[in-house]
Amino acid sequence: MYAIIKTGGKQIRVEEGQTIFVEKLDVAEGDKVVFDQVVFVGGETPKIGAPLVEGASVEATVEKQGRGKKVVTFKYKRRKDTHRKQGHRQPYTKLTVNAIKA
Repeated sequence: MYAIIKTGGKQIRVEEGQTIFVEKLDVAEGDKVVFDQVVFVGGETPKIGAPLVEGASVEATVEKQGRGKKVVTFKYKRRKDTHRKQGHRQPYTKLTVNAIKA
């Protein structure tokens, strides 16, 4: 059984026991998170939401909070002696999916 959930402005396909990385959530490590915005539940009898599936939820446990690898942007204008270097590390939350309730 799998489900498609909405979190962080994205849609993510999840299965039980799977580890996923999502946009940073404001929860502590070891806490449980319930996603109630379920778009689709697949399996023997698939359920399609319009726009969300009624009564469906996905429960996950927070493994860790972290920051991704650095992404460097470098802008310059030729012959103008101007350039700009900037780095960014996107924060994330690592989750393990415990249960899909449909």
